[in-house]
Amino acid sequence: MRFISFESDGRASWGRVEGDEIVDLGALNGASADLKAAIADGKLDGTSDAPHLKRASVRLLPVIPNPSKILCVGHNYESHRVETGRDKTKHPSIFTRFADTLISADDPIIRPKVSSDLDFEAELAVVIGKGGRNIPESDAMDHLAGFACFNDASLRDWQWHTRQFIPGKNFPGTAPFGPELVTLDEIGDLDRIEVKAVLNGEVMQIATLDHMLFPIPTIIAYISTFTPLSPGDVIATGTPGGVGAKRTPPVWMKAGDTIEVHVSGVGSISSRIVDET
Repeated sequence: MRFISFESDGRASWGRVEGDEIVDLGALNGASADLKAAIADGKLDGTSDAPHLKRASVRLLPVIPNPSKILCVGHNYESHRVETGRDKTKHPSIFTRFADTLISADDPIIRPKVSSDLDFEAELAVVIGKGGRNIPESDAMDHLAGFACFNDASLRDWQWHTRQFIPGKNFPGTAPFGPELVTLDEIGDLDRIEVKAVLNGEVMQIATLDHMLFPIPTIIAYISTFTPLSPGDVIATGTPGGVGAKRTPPVWMKAGDTIEVHVSGVGSISSRIVDET
């Protein structure tokens, strides 16, 4: 199944995608307040008695607009580790994003006034369905609600002010997330999922998940050891090689550009770049 968060006539809601229609599950009596709550409540299997809306009539929101945690994995593809010159490690590199950085598949990425070094990072995001602490790798996939596309767009100069990534990863309006939450039953061979970034029609990044240094179960087990995971938490699982910062000369996104993130079997996001006003 596929789910979205959206606004219709000024009302925030969530629903199941059925072709070019949305089953507005948030409109049902006793419905969960939002998609994160529906995941926590185990109410994703709502009936089709809910109102049906044309998908083109609604405005998308980030698929989980209000995650309690957004955890991101750095240098998780060998091609990206090599291009950045990072040493091999025994553990994933983890940093955080804030929820106000998230935007939807309908929103532009905002390049802030203080930097022109705006880079792209196409990623697969996983959304936690069942919370837990100290989750074994063998059980990790049972804790997933589904997958979504993610662009971990980064202000590289701010990322590199120190050895801590957080400033460059947390400018508002820089993280497209969605368009849909795709449940595991929609996905075939996980290793063959392809993650791709396309800038103004040119392929910049491409890799399959089997090139990850730390696969999804390992990431979930590692993170859940130091912090409890909750329904609706988001983990961005890393980006392949080919980022703009490591090209010669560097390729920075600018106003008027279009960056696309494609994740096979999951979906696509196409984002315009606009300057902060």
